[in-house]
Amino acid sequence: MRFASLGSGSHGNGTLIDDGETCVLVDLGFTVKEAERRLKRLGKTPADIDAILVTHEHGDHVHGVAPFARKHKRAVYMTPGTYVERKMGVVPDMKQINCHKPFLIGTLSIEPVAVPHDAKEPCQYVVSSNGFNVGVLTDLGHITAHVVQQYADCHGLLLECNHDTQMLEQGPYPYPLKQRVGGDHGHLNNNQAAELLQKINLGGLRHLVMSHISEKNNSPELAEKALLGVLEEWTGTLYTADQELGFDWIDLTV
Repeated sequence: MRFASLGSGSHGNGTLIDDGETCVLVDLGFTVKEAERRLKRLGKTPADIDAILVTHEHGDHVHGVAPFARKHKRAVYMTPGTYVERKMGVVPDMKQINCHKPFLIGTLSIEPVAVPHDAKEPCQYVVSSNGFNVGVLTDLGHITAHVVQQYADCHGLLLECNHDTQMLEQGPYPYPLKQRVGGDHGHLNNNQAAELLQKINLGGLRHLVMSHISEKNNSPELAEKALLGVLEEWTGTLYTADQELGFDWIDLTV
């Protein structure tokens, strides 16, 4: 069981999860050409992707989903509220999911997790195979009890560290956008990410990736400082997901 990223941030997102038999792509915010280039960097081709899981309808997560699905004839899974035809275009093989019911794609077990975000019917995902769990958790405004429960036992976790509250407050965004980003249906700040880590099983967490870091309202150094405050006795490995490079394959067995 392993996972990797095509890129993470406001200019495009995409996460690969692969157990050696089935490979899924969580979101695709890049053009088809760019997605193909980034897949090649990770040793994958479009034919290797069994399906695309969509978290919500914002452009940095869905820009390339429908064009990629049409060109390469891939199935796409999303909640009914997430699909906006005028924004995404035709999706030939669309599977509508209930964000409270798990489902299977090949050898992967998929657990959708409803989250508070300013989208129509957003969800994130925990993907499991061979006794390992990979959690993708970005684009939510606050940590709910449901989120804590669903992500309690991840072995690998992509966790949103979108902004530093002081940088957002003093930064260049107009006031309404600051309110949206920092609100209960916006994005997690560094301290909220650290709060989640205090509530889950760190003993089983082997690999933690700081994700969806804002280029204008945060820095990897500030995010890391906030998380390390609650990871003093943690023995796992901490990574940063980059907008351009994403991150290379992380093997949960290591």
